[in-house]
Amino acid sequence: MDGPEAQVVSEARDEARAGDEPVPAAGRRWPRADLLILLAGVVVAVAAVTPVVVRWLGNPPDQRLVDLEVYRDGGRAILRGAPLYDVLTQPPQLLPFTYPPFAAVLAVPFTLLSWPVAQAVWTALIYAALVVTVCYAFRDLIRRFGRWAPLAAGVLVAAMTWLEPVRDQFRFGQVGLFLLAMCLADCCARTARWPRGMLVGLAVAIKLVPGVFLIWFLITGRREALGNAVLTAAAATLAGFALLPSDSADYWFGALLQGGDRTGAVDGTTNQAVHGIVARIFDEGPVRTLVWVVLAAAVAYYGFRWARRSSQVAALLTGPDATSLLLGSVAIVGLLSVALSPVGWIHHLVWMIAVIAALAGDGRDTRRCLFALALWLLFLFPIPWWARAMIGPEHSPVSVFTGEVLRDTFGAAALASVVLLGHWLVKRLDPRVDHEDPSRREVRVGTLSP
Repeated sequence: MDGPEAQVVSEARDEARAGDEPVPAAGRRWPRADLLILLAGVVVAVAAVTPVVVRWLGNPPDQRLVDLEVYRDGGRAILRGAPLYDVLTQPPQLLPFTYPPFAAVLAVPFTLLSWPVAQAVWTALIYAALVVTVCYAFRDLIRRFGRWAPLAAGVLVAAMTWLEPVRDQFRFGQVGLFLLAMCLADCCARTARWPRGMLVGLAVAIKLVPGVFLIWFLITGRREALGNAVLTAAAATLAGFALLPSDSADYWFGALLQGGDRTGAVDGTTNQAVHGIVARIFDEGPVRTLVWVVLAAAVAYYGFRWARRSSQVAALLTGPDATSLLLGSVAIVGLLSVALSPVGWIHHLVWMIAVIAALAGDGRDTRRCLFALALWLLFLFPIPWWARAMIGPEHSPVSVFTGEVLRDTFGAAALASVVLLGHWLVKRLDPRVDHEDPSRREVRVGTLSP
């Protein structure tokens, strides 16, 4: 075990044993009990992800990890010198490559693997990204469990695996969890072992959506991180131009501007962005465009304002509350990357992991934990697709109306989460506000003290 998970487990083990029993010196073997706890955590996490992986890797070949096939076809186009943005995957999907050329370069190694091996490797990498994400997002809660931290981490990984957006990551072979892990590590790591901003820059070079974090760096005063992110993204993009000049020109001056023509129907159920919600209400035309622009501008204004405020209040605090507000600020920006995009698919809402973690904090605030639990339960079920099945000429007007409303459940929940994190949570934790709330438990000495 290495990376953030090892850091969380190590710190938790040290805290649990302080003043109780000596911590094994470097090089010594872990006590058998600790190894059994670690094994239990691994078993729980693997047991949770196995049905998901088996379900989607058992799909018919033309329905299995279709986005991975898009990346591989992009890599193949590079190797054979074909125009990258003229490539379509095999029928019946016929999906185009919609990412920057740099992403296609990174996909080349997967073209050297057989299709079954590529699927297995990609799925394992998605799972690793999920583990990294959980360990960064829930580190304060995990640390509270002391020597039981590995089991707690395993349970949390299992719980997050079954969120609908996360299951879709495995289903389609998406990159969303990679981008989430990179952005969380870059923005939330207490001590970065890399130039802070570099991972966000790489994420932007792979997919433009994380570019919202450039705005976050700017408005929160993280100028050095902003510079590193811009330089990294620019270097990767220029490398794409150097390696693939024609394809780079096609992307930046052609495919990028086509938007929805290449990414799919904006009024489809899976589009939970503001644009998708508006498109399901209004027919295409100037009115729909105007409503979308106005609503998107309002969401952007309040979202970035609240993200900035959350970051500022976090700077006034220490400990788990500071971590929760910083994570909440990052989660707001992540949700904005989905809500403000012309297309924000359900699988892009893996940012709900960060939302749930920011609300849960270290688990001592009952009301915050109840909000986190409610959101977790909401995203366990494919509610928009259930709602879509209620719409049609064979259904009653009441059923159709209910279906149309519930069809936007995830998008509405994402917007509500922005308010919850940016307004309610900040007000609850701001030390300048007088708090009298019995649901906020007093912190006492002891790892798991209530």
